[in-house]
Amino acid sequence: MIKAVIFDFDGVIANSEPLHFRAFRDVAARHGLSLTEADYYNRYLGFDDVGAFTAMAEDQQRPLTPSVVAALVAEKAVHLEALEHRASVLFPGARAAIERMAAHGPIAIASGALRAEIVRVLDRESLRHHFPVIVSAEDTPASKPDPAPYRLAVDRLASASGVALAPGECVAIEDSRWGLQSARDAGLRTVGITQSYDASALSNADTVIAHLDDFRPDAFDRWFADAP
Repeated sequence: MIKAVIFDFDGVIANSEPLHFRAFRDVAARHGLSLTEADYYNRYLGFDDVGAFTAMAEDQQRPLTPSVVAALVAEKAVHLEALEHRASVLFPGARAAIERMAAHGPIAIASGALRAEIVRVLDRESLRHHFPVIVSAEDTPASKPDPAPYRLAVDRLASASGVALAPGECVAIEDSRWGLQSARDAGLRTVGITQSYDASALSNADTVIAHLDDFRPDAFDRWFADAP
């Protein structure tokens, strides 16, 4: 029986990956690093900001000190906020899916994005009150595909909601194989959504959907018939 839902953020709720790419690319270029769209999606999407800049620099044989990486992350956050002001970044169906799942049981976010970026979007869209728990890049020493973000999200959501939650009673919805691996290794059930990658890239999900309109509690019994 599924009792709770944990959403990834970028690529699931917020269609902000194109903006993240532009922000990474522009900041990297100012500091002598190059980033193509193909490399962003194929090599760096699974990292948090610190990990992405670190890996990018190492791949280009230009390793950076932690203080320089921190400065790049801060610069990228400012640039991303400016890009976001131009339009809503919610995926079609995201608002309805959040409201539908919140009516069914407790929900949370487990993301590699910075907390300020997540909260900024949720506040702008008047959705923050649905999420008693937000696990962001700052909250765990290891980011996805490590299971730490989802383990922490389950623990905090159980505490915040007062509902006893086992990982197998929670479902994660993710747009990438890295996020799905994180959730699966933490013991959650998984749904992949083809908003960033096609279904073949999400083969490690329990089930794959094409649109958030298909993410409904009444489908859980069918999707997770073997769940304990």
